[in-house]
Amino acid sequence: MTITLNNKRLDHVLALFGMSRAELLSRLNVNRKRVIKENDLFEAPEVPISIIKKIDNFFHKGLSYYADPSEPINTKEESIFFRKDNFNADLNLGAKQIVNRFEEEKLTFSTLAKLSDFNIKRQIPVFNVSNTPKAVADQVRSMLYPGHCRDKRDFLKAFIGKLADNNILVFEFVEAHNKVEKANINGFYLSPNVIVLKRNQKSLKREIFTLAHELGHYILNEEEIDNNIDEVQELTTTPPSNLSTIENWCNDFAYYFLIGNYHNEIAGITAANEENDYHHDQIERLSNLTHLSTISIYTRLLIDKKIAPSNYKKVTDGIIESIRAWEEKERIKMEKEKLKALSENRKIIIPAPKPIISPLYLSTLKNALNTGLINEMEFCTRLSVSVDKINKFLS
Repeated sequence: MTITLNNKRLDHVLALFGMSRAELLSRLNVNRKRVIKENDLFEAPEVPISIIKKIDNFFHKGLSYYADPSEPINTKEESIFFRKDNFNADLNLGAKQIVNRFEEEKLTFSTLAKLSDFNIKRQIPVFNVSNTPKAVADQVRSMLYPGHCRDKRDFLKAFIGKLADNNILVFEFVEAHNKVEKANINGFYLSPNVIVLKRNQKSLKREIFTLAHELGHYILNEEEIDNNIDEVQELTTTPPSNLSTIENWCNDFAYYFLIGNYHNEIAGITAANEENDYHHDQIERLSNLTHLSTISIYTRLLIDKKIAPSNYKKVTDGIIESIRAWEEKERIKMEKEKLKALSENRKIIIPAPKPIISPLYLSTLKNALNTGLINEMEFCTRLSVSVDKINKFLS
């Protein structure tokens, strides 16, 4: 079976993903005996639907998209890739797929909110990098900080909920463990009010810091896609030379937002060295109270010149090695469990983690359902839930 391919639409989606025709052909020809040539795809009157399906495995536009005879229109509203040329990330295909997916989610959300007369007006003023990150964090914290929760996942959910109260929509996405090309990003901000956050299976504190960092981008209204929101400070310069002014601002904002008044305690700490065990117990306690990682707090001590670069490297290297040792221990434990299950002829069922759903997104969908803009099937599809569980989300 073949279809008539609209080459202008294929070129449009290639431009959207920043992919050349040669790269597309290279990806299509992986493990193929008969090589697809450019004229087979871009000059042929008909293209086998099997090839179109393989193309759509990359772009997720739906098969009808490529056969639609209408001409595509490049608009800045469609994608951040048409609004901005450079990013704080060298994006792989998996990352571009995620960004494209949530650009579409953002447009759907905005349309549903508008049609159902649901207010999503910005409630937080826009600041700029001339405003000090600490002053801004202190100002907005009373509106956006969720309060203390001992459990990190509960804190993250409360944080997302607090942002929803102020019309900031957060999407958390979870990638399947067997996905071939995982997105090489931590998070991103899409104007005017959408933050997308990658589930960090290894470190919830890292995920919380990423959310606070992306909140910084929202505060500045500066769109960005990030893959190097790093808690470890470069030792060559302060602030790190490889980060832009905006990235440094957002990192500082994230720290001050999460540390809150506990920064006064940080300010009172004397020089961290071997004699006082680098204030390990105090740093650990502050980490638990604020959900900042211990590395983030030691990084602040470095910036404030309260720990020597050599001691900072020693401490952070030790923390990173401990994390790696724990991860290796967990990996070995899982491998043993798999072997045991295999010997007992049983399967290991690992439930797929569910993303946190923003109350703002849920409220918008419920409002759209109640006003007839969407039906129950679409409501459940967008929430990735089965129809028999719909009442759980409508109550």
